[in-house]
Amino acid sequence: MFLLYETPAGLALFRHLNPKKTETAEEIQKSFATKEKTLKTLQLVSFQKFEDTAAARVTAERLAGGKMSKDLASFLRKNVPGKETLFVCDPKLGRTIKKKLDLDTVANELAVELARGVRANIAGLLDGIDSAALKKMHLGLGHTYSQAKIKFSVDRIDTMVVQAVSLLDDIDKEINNYAMRLREWYGWHFPELGKAVADNTEYARAVKRIGFRQNIATADLAGILQPETIACALAASKMSMGTEINTDDLEIITGIADQLLEIAEYRVELYDYLQNRMRVLSPNLSALVGELLGARLVAHTGSVMDLAKCPSSTVQIIGAEKALFKALKARQSTPKYGLLFGSTLVGKASHEAKGAVARMLAAKISLTARVDAIKQSPDSSFGEGLLLKLEKAIGDLETKCSKKKTQGNKKGTFVAENNKRRLPADNRPRKREK
Repeated sequence: MFLLYETPAGLALFRHLNPKKTETAEEIQKSFATKEKTLKTLQLVSFQKFEDTAAARVTAERLAGGKMSKDLASFLRKNVPGKETLFVCDPKLGRTIKKKLDLDTVANELAVELARGVRANIAGLLDGIDSAALKKMHLGLGHTYSQAKIKFSVDRIDTMVVQAVSLLDDIDKEINNYAMRLREWYGWHFPELGKAVADNTEYARAVKRIGFRQNIATADLAGILQPETIACALAASKMSMGTEINTDDLEIITGIADQLLEIAEYRVELYDYLQNRMRVLSPNLSALVGELLGARLVAHTGSVMDLAKCPSSTVQIIGAEKALFKALKARQSTPKYGLLFGSTLVGKASHEAKGAVARMLAAKISLTARVDAIKQSPDSSFGEGLLLKLEKAIGDLETKCSKKKTQGNKKGTFVAENNKRRLPADNRPRKREK
């Protein structure tokens, strides 16, 4: 019976000397209590060192997925006889070895206990490798494996975009909540200002400048509001239906306005950061649909690579999954678009052409995502070229739709006139009798 054990330094194969005395987990733990008992339990058969850190990383990646590397396959063929039993810790790896090398593998609790005993006494079982060197190898392999696992890159990291667009949505909700509270609270004192000023940040700045509505005549609102809006608010203040408030109320209201403006300023900074990240991460997708919509697509799928793997039919309905499954369950017509409805191309299209425009845009998004996932240099020429072609195709589509609509109207008018001319005898208007 043999035990396969993987270390950062190389692959080790041990022979189990007393299998009958270690049939339970408690017996195995006792057999590794001292160094002498350990040497009586296991014997090193072969140890194959890795050539470099890259070879160790490749083997670790393959083992993590339950697969064999070329080094491991050749190592087992060379050292394990065909009739012997091989203990491994991973059941998936055991099935792979049994399938490809036709070896009898066992992956159970006893194999895990044996590996735990080897780990505790590895310095005594492997000659020429001390514990300090093995710890350094563990650390180096851990860093290398982790970097390869998350595919770390300073310029291309999808997580930053995903978190930024999620935070942007949360900030928008927070701004709306603060603006609603500010309008309702200050509206008790000056309700006409809320009707005159639609923008939330402008409203918050105006509230800070005005304070009590009686001060609107002396407040400097020139840099905040338009002259027409200022005149409208000034006229409304003279006939305002609002109630009076005291200084404490005004302090709380201006505090809400300060927080709203602070969050709005941070949103501008975050949006600039998101734009810069998207231009580096996915320049062609950003050129085609814009940074914000591109970031939402990346966040919904998880990464640019995951978006590139999606077919255009899936891209078209990203964001409308609930509506899709609901329509399929009810056997109704499925939605034509999800997040793509926020695109300017789909938004400007006529009602008859929106579905076709969404399909065309989804196909181009799939192409740009695949280019961005593979290409390393931040170049947006491919996306800009696709945008020009798409705009031309949409223009041709709109022309066809308008022609069909015009022809349909003419045909309907012609049919209506013929129906009027061919009225039945009973339905024809009769002359009045004298």
